[in-house]
Amino acid sequence: QVQLVESGGGLVQPGGSLRLSCTASRSIFSIYSMGWYRQAPGKQREKVAYITSGGFTNIEDSVKGRFTISRDNAKNTVYLQMNSLKPDDTAVYYCNAREFVAEVPDSWGQGTQVTVSS
Repeated sequence: QVQLVESGGGLVQPGGSLRLSCTASRSIFSIYSMGWYRQAPGKQREKVAYITSGGFTNIEDSVKGRFTISRDNAKNTVYLQMNSLKPDDTAVYYCNAREFVAEVPDSWGQGTQVTVSS
């Protein structure tokens, strides 16, 4: 239903920062929520943060105080600002879009690798 393209991943030292971007193929006003998940080797995919079209945000406790989610409606883009990065943050980060219509499956981006290492 909607195509999602992530960017901004890379290699960073502990304590550093990265900003991930996810651009949607249509207006994000028509999408119920957009968010970020991550999956590390040997672990299940976990929710990180999401933001609704109405502006409600949710940040998981494990990253609260370090990560911030925001959006730019004119660019159809959501961002994940990641500060004070730790090695445990190393994972593939996936953008997610959830539709207002429950019968429409979620959309997913291709993923972007984040590696935190000294």
